[in-house]
Amino acid sequence: MQHHLDAQTVLTLLASLAVILASADLFTNGIEWLGHRLELAEGAVGSVLAAVGTALPETLIPFVAILIGGSPQDKDIGMGAILGAPFMLATLAMFVTGVAAVASQARRPQGVRIVINRRAIARDLAFFLVMYAVAVGASFIRARALHVGLCFAALAAYILYLRLTLADPSAANGEIHALRFQRLITRFRHRRSDGEDLDTYRERLASLAHHPPRLRVIFGQVLLALAGIVGGAYIFVGAAERTAEALGVAPLLIALVIAPIATELPEKFNSVVWIRQGKDTYALGNITGAMVFQSSFPVSLGMAFTAWQLLAPPGQPQTGLYSAGLALAGGSWLLVAALIAPREKAGPGHPARARLHPATLLVGGLLYAAFIALLVTGA
Repeated sequence: MQHHLDAQTVLTLLASLAVILASADLFTNGIEWLGHRLELAEGAVGSVLAAVGTALPETLIPFVAILIGGSPQDKDIGMGAILGAPFMLATLAMFVTGVAAVASQARRPQGVRIVINRRAIARDLAFFLVMYAVAVGASFIRARALHVGLCFAALAAYILYLRLTLADPSAANGEIHALRFQRLITRFRHRRSDGEDLDTYRERLASLAHHPPRLRVIFGQVLLALAGIVGGAYIFVGAAERTAEALGVAPLLIALVIAPIATELPEKFNSVVWIRQGKDTYALGNITGAMVFQSSFPVSLGMAFTAWQLLAPPGQPQTGLYSAGLALAGGSWLLVAALIAPREKAGPGHPARARLHPATLLVGGLLYAAFIALLVTGA
């Protein structure tokens, strides 16, 4: 039953989007400083800290739907969220990142080229493809013991992935802007002295703001940003559901498309921020690291607490299977592209870097369009 799409719902969508954007900027800035203070490699910052932090909204949906809801409809929504997240990351998120590289090429040090840490990105994609392909294959086998066993295997694989990523000695990537909270604290604590001209005062504030911030200040900014991201995404999901209801859109579309779009916004916006700053490994690692996370914890939840059957009954659209297949196709394409991409010259002690053209990421848009076409035609 369709309802009227009111102005309040539209304003809620836009306001939640603005909250996510502002929070994403705070989060990327805080995560860079946290990785710097902990002396982590750039791959670890993008693929672990940022990816896990921003994966919280989309992980919350299947957790609540499957473990708390319990009804068949709730389980369907949970399954849709589990399958929709890696699909969105491997297609739409990559497309948006490619568009951002093209749009901001004039301000990027490397121009339109996307320069990545080949080893870090290839490791992420390899883990995702193996873990997700095994999980998708297991959905065709009705063996409860196998599903539970693979659930623990996926969690163990993610622990191995963490060990390899955190042990990566890759060098840091580029200059870090002053911590946002540090700038506020500096402005609050240091007032303009009598007789001090404005330019001198601003230079003094800028110098003080660039001092390494305390960990508690960094954590405070990161936690506030996460709260904004999670809260903004939660509000966005509710407004998106009301919009879908008003427009008469099927619930399956919400589970597989609308909800993942909303909950994947953090990855997309964080990556856009880093792409604009020329920090390409952070940007892509934020997405590929989230793909690894989504193929472990949420998938394990699905295998452990649902029937885990992606093949729909005869006569029904195979949307779940299509989304999984296209996610694997997108990940495979990016892995091959990263492995065969031209090398970028790097100085001594720096990791091997590959040079991607944004068109490589724009292919994700074609895969996403193919899925929408399948939904529209009811294939």
